[in-house]
Amino acid sequence: MKALLTNEDFYIVIGVIFALVASRIVRDTSQPKRWGAVLFWGLLAVTYLFGPALPPLVVGYLLLVMVALAAAKQVKRSADESTTREERAASAAKLQNRLFWPALLVPATAVAGSLVLGRIHFGSIPLVDPRQVTLVSLGLGAIVALLVAMRVTRAPLSAPARESSRLLQAIGWALILPQLLAALGGIFGVAKVGDVVAQLTTQLLPVQFPFVAVLAYVGGMALFTICLGNAFAAFPVMTLGVGLPLIVQQHHGNIAIMAAIGMLSGYCGTLLTPMAANFNIVPAMLLELKDRNAVIKAQAPMAGAILAANVLLMYLLVYRF
Repeated sequence: MKALLTNEDFYIVIGVIFALVASRIVRDTSQPKRWGAVLFWGLLAVTYLFGPALPPLVVGYLLLVMVALAAAKQVKRSADESTTREERAASAAKLQNRLFWPALLVPATAVAGSLVLGRIHFGSIPLVDPRQVTLVSLGLGAIVALLVAMRVTRAPLSAPARESSRLLQAIGWALILPQLLAALGGIFGVAKVGDVVAQLTTQLLPVQFPFVAVLAYVGGMALFTICLGNAFAAFPVMTLGVGLPLIVQQHHGNIAIMAAIGMLSGYCGTLLTPMAANFNIVPAMLLELKDRNAVIKAQAPMAGAILAANVLLMYLLVYRF
């Protein structure tokens, strides 16, 4: 039986926000790429508002149109007015640590909701589907945080729509990159890219040595993550292609240790790639840095050090426990 609150309810909320972004851009006659941006945000709103009712093929074509608009540089930032730097500094000085209350409420509500909401029922109808309780709790936390932020800052009712539009436009096309890369990882799995990777690895490297097998897996996780921008997408490819056949089956390594350190190695790749736009490019855009790769350059030394430590750590542990 369907629960009262599901992920789809929050997708609708997100779709409404994207529709508000499109509507604000429509009224901005100063933007030279106005209609391209309107179409991009409008199509994105449609996929969230009506995605479950649309055939997957239609959603795929809508996504291709959005990619084409981004590639044609039609998704430009609107000259939407916000507060000045002086106004923000004055507000921060006045509110002080109260500014952190909304941000702290999001994880607090998510944790509390994950523990409680799944147990609440109205007769035979659950409040939240137990399989979705974490994401639903996170969505509720965001709504609670918004209400508290409005109360603390005493901002006008138009502020959430205005500031959401400004921030989302600052992020731009990079907003959909995580979804694209996750889909790409699924395609790689269906296409059995892992089998190809395994064949190339065994042909090019002396994987009969346990250390080489570890090096191939750890380095491959980082490399595939750099290409895909997502360690979760790289994990099934490298684990099925290299980790399981070489480390576990051939050299009898511990699968739990291999998987844990392997994912951490993938995260090292996340620190090194512009494909992980939500981590590395979006902060540079929001902070208006001149060098869009400044975040990556700052993270690169630490990523390299952790990756080297992962190779050593896995080799010392995976074959001994």
